Amino acid sequence: MNYEAVIGLEVHVQIKTKSKVFTRVAAGYGHEENTLTDPVVLALPGTLPVMNKAALDAIIKAGLLLGCEIAPVCKWDRKNYFYPDSPKNYQISQYDQPICLGGSVEIELPGAARNVMGEHRQIPLTRIHLEEDVGKLNHFAHDSLVDFNRAGTPLMEIVSEPAMHQAEEAFAYLTSLRATMIYGGISDCDMEKGQLRCDANISIRPVGETKLGTKVELKNLNSISFVRDGIAHEVKRQIAVMKAGGTIVQETRQYDGEAGVSTAMRSKEMAHDYRYFPDPDLMPVKVDETWKARLRAECPELPFDKQRRFIAEHQVPYTITSVLVWDRELAAYFEEAAKISGRPQAAANWIVNDLLRELSHTRLPLADSKVRPAHVAELVKLIEAGTILGNTAKEIFSEMFATGEMPGVIVEKKGLKVVPADAGALEQWCRDAIAGNPKALADFKSGKDSAINGFKGAVMKAAKGKADPKQVDETLRRLLAGG
Repeated sequence: MNYEAVIGLEVHVQIKTKSKVFTRVAAGYGHEENTLTDPVVLALPGTLPVMNKAALDAIIKAGLLLGCEIAPVCKWDRKNYFYPDSPKNYQISQYDQPICLGGSVEIELPGAARNVMGEHRQIPLTRIHLEEDVGKLNHFAHDSLVDFNRAGTPLMEIVSEPAMHQAEEAFAYLTSLRATMIYGGISDCDMEKGQLRCDANISIRPVGETKLGTKVELKNLNSISFVRDGIAHEVKRQIAVMKAGGTIVQETRQYDGEAGVSTAMRSKEMAHDYRYFPDPDLMPVKVDETWKARLRAECPELPFDKQRRFIAEHQVPYTITSVLVWDRELAAYFEEAAKISGRPQAAANWIVNDLLRELSHTRLPLADSKVRPAHVAELVKLIEAGTILGNTAKEIFSEMFATGEMPGVIVEKKGLKVVPADAGALEQWCRDAIAGNPKALADFKSGKDSAINGFKGAVMKAAKGKADPKQVDETLRRLLAGG
């Protein structure tokens, strides 16, 4: 029997705000343990929560970016459970009236061939709701200690429909979702800092069946690659169990990405009864059209939309746009260089191939680069005008990356400008090159046009690299034709 996997993801995204969701105490990462707390975070008697409007703005904006329906009224509920990292013994969350419903995440599957655009799909969402994060347990040899710095940080839970069937789809989903949140300024989505966390619900069923199989929840997926690998491992495990005549048990498992194995954490035979009820200390929130319109005006163009525009408007190849669009700052850098130069394809090539290489070697962020869009644009213009040669441009780029000088200044300072050669001298160099390469001459006369390049190196060497390539080509062709 053949089986197919059914995969749904629950993704928690920490919202980037200055303060926590129900109090003014600062939100942050990397601080000394238990220093980002106050009576509200620690749930001391008599404290009351106050809603952080910036967190509401962020989740509404996220919903708009993902095409969700924004509820006209949402409310807050208490999700009751006991765990040491929750000081209240309940979590303020949203149950039956979340702020965002529906929506979808656009994904791109790997292309049939390398460097070819793959199939695009929309993965539907069930909901996005806002809640507070909990603390963090730190386990030692003989103790487990709680750090409440993270507790109370605003947290979005983004729940997908069980609409994915391959591990690669989940990888593409998380990649796209993460980029959307970063583009929108909603979160930095650093998984190492816990700003993006993912649980996967995985089941299998016979191909052609519509009923869902028994679900296994996979946790401890602390990188996007581990999400993909963990799902692939779990699907294989479930299929092996079924083919051996066994039964899938509803449970929660943890995945060890380094070892590539999963282990059972706890059985989950029945759904938890969290005894949800409306939070008596927080009023429902109305979201009107004015509020949504203000946030809609702040929504950026998303990566796939930007990529389609770059290909259509600028004729920049898919492979190049696939590098440019996933970094909002880099995409804006390219657009400025393209506008100034008027040669978007050439500008894109210099940015992706040369600028990113230099930044990688020096480990500099783009913001700290001395090469700005105007530098790239001027370099492109100098090449297009025939003022400098392509190989000279490489030298100029390295110089301007190190010094920040404009290309024109470097050209003048180093005497790199192409100088039209004396017609007599150029013709003699070309005659010498033809005489010195009988094989290229024979190839050219037999109809191999590219053989002309065999003469050009000798001519450029004689001209010390400063001859106009167009003049060289024209002169060689005239002489080869018997002129």
